[in-house]
Amino acid sequence: MRRRLSSLALATTSLVLVAFLVPLAVLVQALAAERATGTAAAWAGSVAATAALGDRDALAAAIAQAKGAGVPVTVFLPGDRFVGEPAAAGPGVRLARLGRSLTVDTPQGREVLVAVQGDGTTVVRALVPPERLREGVTRTWLVLGLIGLALLAVGALVADRLARSLIGPVAEAAGVSRRLAGGDLAARVTPGGPPEIRDVGTALNQLAGRIDGLLRRERESVADLSHRLRTPVTALRLEVDAMRDREDAARVGAAVASVERMVTQVITEARRSGGERGPGCDAAEVVAERVAFWSALADDQNRRRSVRLAPGPLPVAVRAEDLAALVDLLLENVFAHTPEGTAFAVDLTARPGGARLTVSDEGPGFPGSDLTEDLVERGVSGAGSTGLGLDIARRTAEESGGTLCVRNGPVGAQVIVDFGNP
Repeated sequence: MRRRLSSLALATTSLVLVAFLVPLAVLVQALAAERATGTAAAWAGSVAATAALGDRDALAAAIAQAKGAGVPVTVFLPGDRFVGEPAAAGPGVRLARLGRSLTVDTPQGREVLVAVQGDGTTVVRALVPPERLREGVTRTWLVLGLIGLALLAVGALVADRLARSLIGPVAEAAGVSRRLAGGDLAARVTPGGPPEIRDVGTALNQLAGRIDGLLRRERESVADLSHRLRTPVTALRLEVDAMRDREDAARVGAAVASVERMVTQVITEARRSGGERGPGCDAAEVVAERVAFWSALADDQNRRRSVRLAPGPLPVAVRAEDLAALVDLLLENVFAHTPEGTAFAVDLTARPGGARLTVSDEGPGFPGSDLTEDLVERGVSGAGSTGLGLDIARRTAEESGGTLCVRNGPVGAQVIVDFGNP
């Protein structure tokens, strides 16, 4: 846009200069020709006055004086005689012999003809060569051209300064918009430039403040709601402590502890701003810990499991709590949507730029023969659940710089999650 504004200003300045300089250049040429013609006419009149006196010596002196001034003069006497510069009597001279004084343009230059009446008609011819008609024109045109270039340079500089004063605030507003889109809700514009652009900056700042306020209120609301869940979770823990069967109490207590841990994570996540990401973690350690946690339930349901974990450390750009929640979500889906006794597998491998986690089962697979993005669309489920689990997993993977893919494998369903490096 800056280049366009500068080009527009230069084009406008060029048109103004052309409209001004071209007529001025034509006028300069006309004035130079008029000046040379006037000088020749003055010398022709002086020689004509001398010729009227009939003094041949004075006439020769006047002709010589005019030649010295750069004006060649020829005096055509009655008959075929002439005095001064040799020249042929052209149509203009024959017309002047009728008693008329005139100016005629010829290939040799401009002739100034003065008729002198006496014993016959004497014609004084003063010739202005073409170079005298344009004397000083080239130099004046060069000066005008330099002035035009200087004006163009000044116009370009002023146009660039003006364009920069307009584009600078717009570019700043665009940069702040990109920072806001990237999650930096503290980004603000310093209003500047013309009033209209200042209004845009002020409105963008107000919008950013409004978004920040809404997100803060939403995070606090989620945190408050999650905090209220602590009371029933605490009540469940008390009930577990009162159970007589220690084995069942241990199993239910582990489930309650998992719920309590998830509630705490929700509170922490809700109060954390969107741009704040914690350090990465060792995926091998976290996945191994969560698989071991779910192994007890797998044994109770007679589920065969295949666990293949790459040797650690295997760093990924995901917080340990987030990765643990993701593994829990994927394994919970396996236990919730496949019959008891269905085998499952967990594979964790290294890949260029991160790690890959694959959770597969030997169940009925995802509904439908053709998988679509609806399987990971928030709130959409084909198995009667809330449809939030895979969406949470997808967002965790994307925030690390990876992806999530769901598909039906050779036997059952497969969920493949790629993580990026810290």
